[in-house]
Amino acid sequence: MRQPRPAVPATPDIIERYVTTGASEGVGRYLRLLHGNFAGEDRSERTPFLQALRADARDISDDHLERLLNTGWRPALTASWLIGVDRRAYFRDVLGDLLIRSETCFAGQGYCFALARFGTDEDAAYLTAYLDHWLRQPDCQYDQHWAISALLHIDGRTGGDHAARFLAPGGLWHEWNQARYPSPPTSRFMDELYAYAGKGL
Repeated sequence: MRQPRPAVPATPDIIERYVTTGASEGVGRYLRLLHGNFAGEDRSERTPFLQALRADARDISDDHLERLLNTGWRPALTASWLIGVDRRAYFRDVLGDLLIRSETCFAGQGYCFALARFGTDEDAAYLTAYLDHWLRQPDCQYDQHWAISALLHIDGRTGGDHAARFLAPGGLWHEWNQARYPSPPTSRFMDELYAYAGKGL
């Protein structure tokens, strides 16, 4: 378990190095990670992007990751992807707490990805706690789709059934969803992101 440390924001050079790099026609790394946008790119663009992401995930220090997590949604989104790609599971409690609090927009996508990448019952517990809280607030359209996809991904890899009670008829998913998205949630998108992170292709 990683112990919490005083919040220290990232300096501009750290942000430029890890968050606004990876440009493709002027699009920074965080924008390509947002919504998993890179997954829809042509392979010739996606491959070098993921190779650079994996290299930075190996090389970035824990201190720089902690700073990025304390500097708004763009750096936090990027940091959580770097953590997930390198499977630094000792950040689990930090990311799980940030996910449940959901104090910034979009960063939760990265937290969900990282927890799915770690892929244990402990990670499922954070996703479950998030869904238990935020599915009870139908006016809050946050990262519930990412969380249920991550939970289904973990269930698929571990044989668990953490997601079942949310998706059962009359469950919290259906109450929150209110027919906004008629197709039932699946793990397919998270499975795809997991595969890309692993192969870097």
